[in-house]
Amino acid sequence: MLHLSGIDRARQALERGDRLPGGTLPAAIAESWQRCRDLGLDPRSVPNGEVIAFAEVTRKREQVAALRRLALAEMKLLHSQIAGSNFIIALGDAEGMVLDTISDQHFADSTAGRSVIPGSIWSEAWYGTNALGLAAAGKEAVAVYGREHYFACHGHLSCMAAPILDSNGRTLGLLDASCSNEARQQHTHALVRMAAAQIENGLIFQERTECFILAFHPRAEYLDTLSAGLVAVSRDGEVISLNRPGTSLLAGLPAAAGSHFDQLFEASFGATISGLLNGGITAIRDRAGSGVFMVCRQIAPGGRVSPARRSGGAPAAYDDRAPDFVCEDRSLKRAVAEIGRAAALRMPIHITGETGTGKELMARHVHTLSGRKGEFVAVNCGAVPEQLFIAEIFGHERGAYTNARSEGSPGLARLADRGTLFLDEVADIPLPAQTALLRFLDSMEVRAIGGQHTHRVDVQIVSATNRDLAEMVAARSFRADLLYRLNAFTLHLPPLEARSDFASIVRHLMRKLAPDAAITDAAITALSLRKWPGNIRELQAALQRALVRGADFVDEGSFDDCSYPEQTDSCAACRGHPLDESRCREIRRTYRDASENISETARQLGLSRTTVYKHLDL
Repeated sequence: MLHLSGIDRARQALERGDRLPGGTLPAAIAESWQRCRDLGLDPRSVPNGEVIAFAEVTRKREQVAALRRLALAEMKLLHSQIAGSNFIIALGDAEGMVLDTISDQHFADSTAGRSVIPGSIWSEAWYGTNALGLAAAGKEAVAVYGREHYFACHGHLSCMAAPILDSNGRTLGLLDASCSNEARQQHTHALVRMAAAQIENGLIFQERTECFILAFHPRAEYLDTLSAGLVAVSRDGEVISLNRPGTSLLAGLPAAAGSHFDQLFEASFGATISGLLNGGITAIRDRAGSGVFMVCRQIAPGGRVSPARRSGGAPAAYDDRAPDFVCEDRSLKRAVAEIGRAAALRMPIHITGETGTGKELMARHVHTLSGRKGEFVAVNCGAVPEQLFIAEIFGHERGAYTNARSEGSPGLARLADRGTLFLDEVADIPLPAQTALLRFLDSMEVRAIGGQHTHRVDVQIVSATNRDLAEMVAARSFRADLLYRLNAFTLHLPPLEARSDFASIVRHLMRKLAPDAAITDAAITALSLRKWPGNIRELQAALQRALVRGADFVDEGSFDDCSYPEQTDSCAACRGHPLDESRCREIRRTYRDASENISETARQLGLSRTTVYKHLDL
């Protein structure tokens, strides 16, 4: 006879409409299933959840702006703690309506992920038994694992939610973590509860700046943890706010807003504050006779703050061993995996891609993978005057030519010895210099202009361009043999709009720009629908502008009035000067018409290549 587990027997009874067998489910789940039955919900069907208008979501967000600011920062931290586990983190209002989400891309693209969106209401009436709905109804942290969900289609999910309460026990919002995994996620459940507690404590500090805020606990070493009680007290001793651990530690006493410090503790308020300000930690007894240690975390009226820290260590930080760029795009990831082997074989590496796709960043990664002890030396070939190019790369002796440096120069190739020479915008190397560069690549020997001796160097060559060198070879503006030396291993960086890891790029840039700021899924979606002719560089600028508008978090509304300069606009140096702007626009327009060829632009306008280059955002 086949033995059925408790959840199997419960599910069979639920879906047949039979009485639920006792003892097979946690009491809260069994009671929720019964409520869902009473509502007439069919557990075998697919829920048709309600999503309210975005204008209403915006209004709800504004009502809980202080809560949302703290919650988004905690959601970002929570996501970093469980990243890679196919999770979504959601903030809901007190009724279970989702306000914001931060998710792994895989979950966001799933059917469940497309259901957990701002405006969706996760009450039992719409989605059956689920963690958000239960937390909203019961004001307690709750987890719903796998087939404990009422609807069978949610049986692959595990959801954990915790309410965020004010000092009077009213639910201000809900924090939820859900994953595509039926396993019991006790560790994640604990992290969600801790995050909710951190938000509650943060609200006390944020909203009670005029108060003394005191932390207390029976053990002194626990004063800096989330298990410590926090009480906000006015300058005359009235209790204004108390967190949940504080209420529990003072059980049996009138521990509520409106009571007085002297009703809770044996020592008077004045004497306690004097001791705290003079001596740090103070040992006192509450009115029930229990001993506690107390410390002042904020001095009224908000002059000095020592916020509570999360139990178990340091503030949130990102792993400093992580790469400096994102390469989760499948085709890019495969190519990047081969770079190390190419560098180990001393193969010249050629990087192609549009402006702003991160070619120099990739070149520096090649240098790191190569393990070379020498310097990473970069030269922008388009910015070096044509007549000085050879001297810049290979060096010159003292007085070798007019205006030469009086002390001479060893050249960039020698400076890169045992390191990497990065030739950026290699398409702009003048033809005469291409011959000298070809000879150098063949022999790895350098002779300075005006010099008599050659120097052998060991250099990793990395080149990059945003142009098609094969077309230039056909047009006889680039040497074919030089191209074949440079592109022994070629890596193409796709434009931003073609990257499958767009969301990861946005989050990576946010971590670099503002580690303490969060960005919502809705904001990432809005960004993904835009065109990015400037690629990652333009995206970074857009995020910087959004952060200026709201330093704590970024949502889709942060980009409503972002304007992006046209390619024909002037550069930053010329902007605001009408005559300079006109000339700058002409240079940029000619550059675009000349297929982004700096040399051709300079020839058409009768300018030096250096002058052209300084007007371009390269």
